[in-house]
Amino acid sequence: MVPAVVTEKLDALPASAGVYLFKDKKGAVVYVGKAKVLRSRVRSYFQEGSSDNRYFIPLLLRTIGDLDTIVTASEKEAAILENNLIKEHRPRYNVKLRDDKDYISLRLDTKDEWPRLWVVRRPTPDPAGKVRYFGPYHSATAARRTLHLVNKHFQLRTCTDTEMRSRKRPCLQHQIKRCPAPCVLDVDRAWYDEQVRAVAMFLDGRHDELSRELGDRMKAAARGMHFELAAVYRDQLAAIEKVREEQRVVAIDDVDRDVIGLHREGDLVELALLHIRRGKLADVETFSIKNAEVPDEEVVSGFLSQHYAAEMDPDVAAPVPDEIIVPVVPDAALGIADWLTDRAKHKVALIQPQRGHRVALLALANDNASHAFTEKRRASTDVTERLTQLKDRLRLPTIPRRIECCDISHLGGRDTVGAIVAMTDGEPDKKRYRTFHVRGDVGGAKTTDAAPTPGGEGEGTLADGAAAEVFLAGDDYRAMYEVLARRFRRGLKKQEERAAAGEAESEEPDAEWDLPDLFVVDGGRGQLAVALAAARDLGLHDLPIVALAKEKENVMGETLVDRVYLPGQKNPIPLKSHSASMFFLARARDEAHRFSNRARERLGKKRRFKSALDDVAGLGPKTRKALLQHLGSLKAIEAASDAALLAVPGVTSRHVKALRAVYPAPKA
Repeated sequence: MVPAVVTEKLDALPASAGVYLFKDKKGAVVYVGKAKVLRSRVRSYFQEGSSDNRYFIPLLLRTIGDLDTIVTASEKEAAILENNLIKEHRPRYNVKLRDDKDYISLRLDTKDEWPRLWVVRRPTPDPAGKVRYFGPYHSATAARRTLHLVNKHFQLRTCTDTEMRSRKRPCLQHQIKRCPAPCVLDVDRAWYDEQVRAVAMFLDGRHDELSRELGDRMKAAARGMHFELAAVYRDQLAAIEKVREEQRVVAIDDVDRDVIGLHREGDLVELALLHIRRGKLADVETFSIKNAEVPDEEVVSGFLSQHYAAEMDPDVAAPVPDEIIVPVVPDAALGIADWLTDRAKHKVALIQPQRGHRVALLALANDNASHAFTEKRRASTDVTERLTQLKDRLRLPTIPRRIECCDISHLGGRDTVGAIVAMTDGEPDKKRYRTFHVRGDVGGAKTTDAAPTPGGEGEGTLADGAAAEVFLAGDDYRAMYEVLARRFRRGLKKQEERAAAGEAESEEPDAEWDLPDLFVVDGGRGQLAVALAAARDLGLHDLPIVALAKEKENVMGETLVDRVYLPGQKNPIPLKSHSASMFFLARARDEAHRFSNRARERLGKKRRFKSALDDVAGLGPKTRKALLQHLGSLKAIEAASDAALLAVPGVTSRHVKALRAVYPAPKA
């Protein structure tokens, strides 16, 4: 039944453009939509006996508790407002585009002494016109593949300006004939400028013109008996021909267009985006959308709003072509087209073709969407089967779709960092990666903290009271206990909040502290005991925890494969390197190693570059810099009188008082 408050609002809806918000019984926004005519659009959701068979309708009638509308002056304003409200409220039933990315370009700065090509994410306008940008590319892979191709066949330097200035001898790139080494060798400037011009023509797509020029140069070099130079031109011609073979001609005109293909099975939607530039298929992207309980028109509308949005940074947003071919006309199509036109600074057309070559392009996009859906479903099935094998092998209560792994990294007991990485369905879930800075040094030393003591049979206990004194070599156990206790405490808090609200675990980003299906610690029986102690001291008795030990040699010289230690089991389970079970656990462990080492290096670098003045409360970075610049060193600051300190620009009596709290005034 539709709530009475909603029924009353339906009768008073305006006949103008705007945005509507559906709310649940608790007042949370569950869906945001736009309409050319709010009255007819919103009322269509609640018409009994209607032939409307959209997936969204049954869910809407079960969850809706209230309705709000916002009137706008045009469809264009409604499209912009809808996008902003979706970003603000993150409604449950709106399309969520999971494959968001930044778009990168290639930069060629011709005003450099020796120009080079490199990747940038935020192009900077150059009034002189000496800097050229190529792209933006629709995927980082495509951009870096192009950069690799250029560096391989067109001999421009690849090192940075700093590396070039400090170079004393040619690098490996020169040895493999990919760089003339202008850093240390005498390079013909005219020939290098010729290579720069060829790169610009190659990236501009002027392949026919460039091929003719390279062919003439190759013949001239051969006639002059410069066979090595002729071979360089030959390889460049081969690279151009390879690129031209990979570019499939799909249109008869030179219009830049994107083609959206759609394949749907229930609430699972796969979108394929074909990027056609100058009549050639340049790239294909696919996007998976789950729980799409909305009609195809709203799926396409939501995709357009998110994919081409540029609110955060216009320089890294998706480029908008002249035409966008769609499988269905989206809601408020005119408003979206106007918004895209403003965004692109040129006319943008949304077209649902009925005849002609555009129909063939749309069919090609739909075929790509269907193929991607089938392949991803097959891959998902394979992952499920392998996770099921892991569940059976480790005797877990559920399929471990979410796995977390912990690793401790330190350098001689200093800069101790605990890292926890997460994997969802076998893939790294970097939104749930966490680092923990262990409080205090944990080098090999006695500690009076309550520390875990490894027990037998994979169990762990804690010494009672803070006065229990134990010696732990490297004290990795205490560090691991602290890290895991902090992690589990956050997970328990999240569980309690969800239980109080009557909610289940969610896959949304705000659920990043939910406990996983399986927790892995790097190590053997001792590390497992620590992890179990940390969990059970907090009342977590149902969280599956295992330890993964690296392969090693025993006293007989035999190589032992990776082993998994389970709670309550003395002997570990050996896992072969090629088994499906080992794949997920080893991947999580290796990722935890990488992440913890990187975090430890950052912490160590920060400590090494830290100044003693940083610990003086009341001194800002500008004041610290001024003191060091004018007095020269920390010793000079300690020995300076109050008058000498006050003579430094920007230093006041308040700063002198803060310094004297740490460094007493020198004796007269």
